[in-house]
Amino acid sequence: MDKKDTTSILKRFWGYDDFRGSQKQIISTVLSGQDVLALMPTGGGKSICYQVPALAKDGICIVVSPLVALIQDQVSQLKKRGIKAIALTGGISPNDLNDLLDNCVYGNYKFLYLSPERLQQSIVQERIQQMNINLIAIDEAHCISQWGNDFRPAYLECSILKELVPGTPMIALTATATPRVVADIVENLELENVEIFKDSFSRSNINFKVKRSEDKLYQLKKYMEKISGSSIVYVRSRKMSISLANFLIKNGISASFFHGGIPKSDKEEKLNLWLSGKVRVMVATNAFGMGVDKPDVRLVIHYQIPDSLESYFQEAGRAGRDGEPSTAIIITSNEDEDKAKQQFLSTLPDVAFVKQVYSKLNNYFQISYGELVSDSLSFKFNEFCKRYEFNPNMTFNAIRILDQNSVLSLAENFKEKTTLQFVASKNEIFNYLDKNRKTAPIIQTILRTYGGITEYETKIDLYMLSRKTDVNEGRLKKILQQLADDRIAEYVNNTSDLEITFLVPREDDHTINLFAKKIKDFNQVKQNNMAAMLGYVSNKKLCRSIYLLSYFGEKTAEKCGTCDICTKKKVVASPHDLEKRVMELLEIRPHTSRQLEKAIGAKEKELLKTLERLLEDERVSLNLKNEYTKK
Repeated sequence: MDKKDTTSILKRFWGYDDFRGSQKQIISTVLSGQDVLALMPTGGGKSICYQVPALAKDGICIVVSPLVALIQDQVSQLKKRGIKAIALTGGISPNDLNDLLDNCVYGNYKFLYLSPERLQQSIVQERIQQMNINLIAIDEAHCISQWGNDFRPAYLECSILKELVPGTPMIALTATATPRVVADIVENLELENVEIFKDSFSRSNINFKVKRSEDKLYQLKKYMEKISGSSIVYVRSRKMSISLANFLIKNGISASFFHGGIPKSDKEEKLNLWLSGKVRVMVATNAFGMGVDKPDVRLVIHYQIPDSLESYFQEAGRAGRDGEPSTAIIITSNEDEDKAKQQFLSTLPDVAFVKQVYSKLNNYFQISYGELVSDSLSFKFNEFCKRYEFNPNMTFNAIRILDQNSVLSLAENFKEKTTLQFVASKNEIFNYLDKNRKTAPIIQTILRTYGGITEYETKIDLYMLSRKTDVNEGRLKKILQQLADDRIAEYVNNTSDLEITFLVPREDDHTINLFAKKIKDFNQVKQNNMAAMLGYVSNKKLCRSIYLLSYFGEKTAEKCGTCDICTKKKVVASPHDLEKRVMELLEIRPHTSRQLEKAIGAKEKELLKTLERLLEDERVSLNLKNEYTKK
């Protein structure tokens, strides 16, 4: 294959004179035909590590990426640079898919981006074998590990590319991986004779802080006023994203909110307003993540504690990608720790519960022992939980485990959600409540439960509302339908919110026993992740950068000098307090000045001044051993 000069490619398409960090070494290793695992910090230039060598060789590069937004952004950037790239995302007709794959085979394209799910299609696999593949790139490679914070079961199928195009070098890239995840990536991708490159994860331009306060709203407003520029505020719920955005707007700070339940067109509009600087603050759930590239974010605030240091470091790392000084803050209160444990740990299903859910799922669909029903089954999740009196969050997590271990396939029916949006004005709603006294408390509960339901079509949980209002789901549906008939709200009722396909015959306990250890290990990892995260929040001694880097297996003795721990001022005791402490110690026994300094923790200069005064006042004296004694 003809190999072109990589530095000239970099200059021509990206305008850079030279590579940075390990980029050049990585590219050279890839071009030699060797498998590579590249661990680089957020904003470290990962994409260049596969894009440049792919352009240096004849043929096309396959890039597997987890998010449509990420894929579309990458393809758009390449096209702007005059590089031919294709994205295989959702919503493509069979005919269009065929044409796009033809372009990859015959059309001199350089990059084919696709999701791991798309890779599983037989037509895609067949056509890949016809292509002149020069490189395989697996982006966000930590998604392949169940120990990673973004585990995607479909990523486990990426190793099939080794079979489809044998001998083609593979590069895996990630910005967040512990030593355990690194080992998992190498094993699951079947990387051979792999060269591992790890750039320092250090982000010296980010000032890491933890602020404890029982008035978190005040602190949020204070930081927004203190630190100017583009900002992100991370929260853990859709409701909170809306609430905080409204709070900031009321306080004269331009803000918007972003979460997974917002329609696609609205997401794009919100993102563009923020990217262009027309909106300063984006209050978001973790749905606002990978693929969001804005170099000049000056402030990232976590208003609630994340589930892991991986998540935190990745999200905090969206600050200061331009290398300019930036700040990452966790605002926390005394009760936040318990809230985080409640959200992330209390709903982890154990082996016994997974077995119970699996058994009841089979009973629910009337599947007998040894039988395999291959059809996709419409699944009323809330009804299932209600029938068997299961906790919905724990149940969903159990079903996800069954999905991840290929016992069943779980698909959300996004087109068939139960949604509600109040479209009437506030006055009209008040008048309606006044006229319908019997149903008013139920409607008020809905309004209180779902912030933003007057602004957006909102997914509602009938099972949860039924428990809150003590009204059965049938009556609830009638009330909601009446709201729609009276043009107070728009209401869409689904028949099912999930779809399940069983992949193995029913064998009850035996089915689960095959991966019981994985469940236990996974739960332990989640608990360890939470412990490390809470350790970071409660830490009062170790430099925050050192804490984070050591978690990712990077040893450094250098303090950052900018975090809240490094800049913590030593409390200087008043002369009176210092005198009192000295006299208390001398009451016990004589001390040298060095011993007093160590015991009190005072500065040498201040202590010597105090001792001089005490000598002058004849309250202390020096003995032959040069020790201070009380007179």
